[in-house]
Amino acid sequence: MKIAINARFLQAGKLEGLGWYTFELCKRWVETHPQDEFVLIYDRPQDQFLIAGPNVVSRVIGPKARHFFSFWYWFDVQLPRILRQQQVDVFFSPDNFLSLTTSVPSVLTTHDIAHFHFPAQVAMVHRPYYWWFVPKFLRKAKKILALTEFGKMDLIQHYQVPPEKIVVVPNGTREVFQPLSPAAQAQVKTQFSQGYDYFFFLGAIHPRKNLIGLIQAYEKFRVKTSAPVKLLIAGKLAWQVAEITQIHAQSPFRDDIIFLGYVAEDVSAQLMASALALCYLSFFEGFGLPVLEALCTDTPVITSNTSSLSEVAGAAALLADPHDTAAIALAMQRIWAEPKLRAELIEKGQQQRQQFSWDEAATKIYAVLESVAHKNKVKVEELKS
Repeated sequence: MKIAINARFLQAGKLEGLGWYTFELCKRWVETHPQDEFVLIYDRPQDQFLIAGPNVVSRVIGPKARHFFSFWYWFDVQLPRILRQQQVDVFFSPDNFLSLTTSVPSVLTTHDIAHFHFPAQVAMVHRPYYWWFVPKFLRKAKKILALTEFGKMDLIQHYQVPPEKIVVVPNGTREVFQPLSPAAQAQVKTQFSQGYDYFFFLGAIHPRKNLIGLIQAYEKFRVKTSAPVKLLIAGKLAWQVAEITQIHAQSPFRDDIIFLGYVAEDVSAQLMASALALCYLSFFEGFGLPVLEALCTDTPVITSNTSSLSEVAGAAALLADPHDTAAIALAMQRIWAEPKLRAELIEKGQQQRQQFSWDEAATKIYAVLESVAHKNKVKVEELKS
């Protein structure tokens, strides 16, 4: 089988969510299916190709697909040409976008439809693109991968996708997210929180992540308890952050609310494993990978009772309405004051995390690709006869 893969986000030294998703799947397929050929298609030159091997072909086609016109040109003009030249059996796009003009059968991962629920948080120039093209992508794909049952139902409800077209395959987590010894945790606290316990947030910073609500809840927690606990926030400033930075600047506890900016993956894993709890009170997620990463580091979780987050966390988290800062503050207070509760959440997290595996995800998605390619081959042969 010859599989083409949209590798736009496979950028060495710059891997984030979509890039890691692509990387974890591709590296496993290349290793476990040496009989297949994998054509990885990039939208910019690479100093280093992260996925390489005797069964890997790397192709770079421009332009960089990062705005409306370049999206269209890359996916619907440049990409079909490469797919024809390479004579691939199936095309996999792991990043929500698809070619509408190729005749090659396609499999699409739709990570979420946040653009539908929060259109005001999408740049004006991109809104028409999502409105016009996303329904077409969903119709074009032979199979659609969702990360959670919530994500599947969201597609069915809002885009009328037939249920049988959607396959739910959860993410895994990277091996770097492991528990730390008490001594190692103490070193992390010395380095990042002046030796104090801390609550932790990890993720890109923008309105949907509800950092304003988290800061306000933290303030209520501090007023209620007077506990010398910090709030550490790790992640790059993404978009619409002015109000978040203003709320932080005006907080009476601003010196204890520490914005770390973007941190490397190994550092974020250490910060996660040393935290009193992960506080991930997003308004909406298609999966919520930091929740799973916290479970893998034996870190208790406080997360939202909305979208996919309760599905990923299971019984291993305290759930709160992300709009209710008093409820979030109470959850923080319980985590701080009840060691028995912390121990119970950690034990439940050790069980919950067993449901998530990149090995299993790669196996399931490969089977989908194989099925789509086989059905198309049979169809082509029938048309010839």
